Amino acid sequence: MSQRFLVLLLLLFSLTAQAQDASLFKPDSVRTAIEATRINGTLRVDGRLNEADWQLAKPSPRFTQIEPFQGAKPNNRTDVRVLYNRQYLYFGIVAHDSLGRRAIRATDFRRDFDTESHDQVGLSFDGFNDRRNAMALLTNPYGVQRDLLAFDDLYYDVDWDGLWRVRTARTDSGWVAEIAIPWQTLRYPGTTDTLQNWGFNLYRNRRLTNEITALSPYPRSFSSLRMEYAGLLKKLQPPPPRPNIRIQPYLLASYDRYQNFDPGIRPEAARVKVGGELKWAISPNAVLDLTTNTDFAQADADREVNNVTRFSVFFPERRQFFLENASLFGVGARPGDDGSGGSMRIQPFFSRRIGLDDSGNPIPIDTGGRFVYRSLRRNYGAMLIRQRGVDDTPATNFFVGRYSQNFGRQNRFGALMTVRNRPDGTNIVSAVDGFFRLGEAHSVNTMAIHSATTSTGQQGFAGFAQYQYTSNQFKIWWTESVVTATFNPEVGFVSRNDVVGTTPGVNWYYRGNKLPFRRWIRAFEPGFLPEIYHQASTGQLIERQFTLFPFWLNLQNGGFIGYGFSPTLQRLTDAFEPLGITIPAGEYRYTRHLLFLQTDPSKKINAFAQGEWGTYFDGSLQSFTGQLQFAPIPHLSFMSRINVNRFREVGDANVSATVNLYALEGRLALNPRLQLIGFYQKNSESSSSNYNIRLSWEYQPLSFLYLVLNHRNTATTLPSLNRIEDHAIAKLSYLRQL
Repeated sequence: MSQRFLVLLLLLFSLTAQAQDASLFKPDSVRTAIEATRINGTLRVDGRLNEADWQLAKPSPRFTQIEPFQGAKPNNRTDVRVLYNRQYLYFGIVAHDSLGRRAIRATDFRRDFDTESHDQVGLSFDGFNDRRNAMALLTNPYGVQRDLLAFDDLYYDVDWDGLWRVRTARTDSGWVAEIAIPWQTLRYPGTTDTLQNWGFNLYRNRRLTNEITALSPYPRSFSSLRMEYAGLLKKLQPPPPRPNIRIQPYLLASYDRYQNFDPGIRPEAARVKVGGELKWAISPNAVLDLTTNTDFAQADADREVNNVTRFSVFFPERRQFFLENASLFGVGARPGDDGSGGSMRIQPFFSRRIGLDDSGNPIPIDTGGRFVYRSLRRNYGAMLIRQRGVDDTPATNFFVGRYSQNFGRQNRFGALMTVRNRPDGTNIVSAVDGFFRLGEAHSVNTMAIHSATTSTGQQGFAGFAQYQYTSNQFKIWWTESVVTATFNPEVGFVSRNDVVGTTPGVNWYYRGNKLPFRRWIRAFEPGFLPEIYHQASTGQLIERQFTLFPFWLNLQNGGFIGYGFSPTLQRLTDAFEPLGITIPAGEYRYTRHLLFLQTDPSKKINAFAQGEWGTYFDGSLQSFTGQLQFAPIPHLSFMSRINVNRFREVGDANVSATVNLYALEGRLALNPRLQLIGFYQKNSESSSSNYNIRLSWEYQPLSFLYLVLNHRNTATTLPSLNRIEDHAIAKLSYLRQL
């Protein structure tokens, strides 16, 4: 199949989609509004809404159904009341339910919970009314918090933690959430107007029936964070914004023990460490973060991955300091959760290059700072970090700078630069990028990146251009990407070098009357995801993969089942070594089959399974990934995972081998603020075993006590000399907002 045919095919899909999808409506010119009422007293936040002040609040408009029947009347009513005083903005939300407590679904008490597994309500604020930026606060029926920042419903700071409080109550007629948000947490303009009206939306997911409703309707292919569809929160009179300072010092005591390491490099030691962070909201638009003697002992441990593809594994950032404002600095190309966009990932800045070595081991950070400014017209920021010299790694300075300019309805162009400086040389990466929203359904995202390294004199280039069409019936994309052989972003990430990628694709979302068993099936969603890669230095075709999912069903309960197959051509220019098996250079043709299954993720027992089988290069490979969760009550959750790869006569030695990866996780929570979390993983390929046990107590909002045990066992050529690391850590942090 030629690329010219793919162009014609995707163009045909695009024209057909635009002609058929009339349900992708434009934002309403009259915005749904809810009024806030001012009070003089202070409310006790307990989830009961029994104070007299709540009777002063204006009733909310009726919600509209988003899923499964867009525009329909909700089957269960949601009432919202809004009050405020000089200190707080209050929300009282009553999620009525005919089944009461029996309908409530929640699988754990993890902050930033999985939205697919919980009943929830979510508030999104656009204090500047630019219809682009959103601050979102979500909670479930047990008062677990999830919060994030969103920009154009495209980039998200999902691990941003705001200072706010929520308490909930579960009753025979539904559940209630009472929320208090300090004005300092919210972002709004300093204005002399008597009253302000903010962009605002509120959605609810009744997880038993997977029914989503919202105060202000939006197309189901988008989310409640698409603020051009938001309603209004009216008649607010907040206090004038003032500089807001948050100080968070910490005290850490630890004991580190190393076995079979060079004692001069890894000494056994007990230590006490003091450090902290300061956040100064200079204005509603500008925030300065400072950190010294930074420590991430409380960060979640990385999970190992067995990789049988030619793409490098991307491990997500888990450290809070780098997660905040990640959307401003973390622009680039990445695969979508639904497979859209292609497999290539190109990011000129990747924060895990700072403070971690290639194996994920921490390197101390002496000091650092980050300044971010966001406004209606422009956004810019800079980050400066000093990394301490350790072992063979000299002290290193990092700089990241970012600027973006908004124009038109939702368009943007920008630039980014990273600098990594150490005594043996400097690596500089510079990028220019643009994002263009060509109507509600169409968008174009593009970037060009240059790298230069003084120690080698090498320069390189990378770039991409991506078109997307998203509607209620189709998602269509076309991504062109290029990475030269000498491109070297030392503070960034690319999936692979010396490659030109062509990755178009289409997903079709069908919910018509011909869909059978509609009581259980929500949508039929087949897809076609071709990927073609040429070697950038020679122009030679090196990989071609035509993945087709002729069968994919999304179920009413949130589960799914799908089957696909992937005819593949691989031309290896060098030997390839997946999981220790050597495959020599040459041309290979094979076909893989894929089967996916997800049960209802909100049930007490739920499972995910992914099976792959078929030929693989010059042999065969059977792979299975399974996950089983048991959550008898939200306070207690267990999860087991397994990944099995069974090779048969693969490579120049006709190797037959089985590589297994096992993991167990457990979470015991007294409430959302006091939790014990454990994690264990064993990999047969590397003969490694690791565990992490963490007790977390949020004794007051965003102030924590952590007790952590880490163990890592890494194989060597002699089993009796395996390298073993043990760390026992106690960390106390205290947040004070001035």
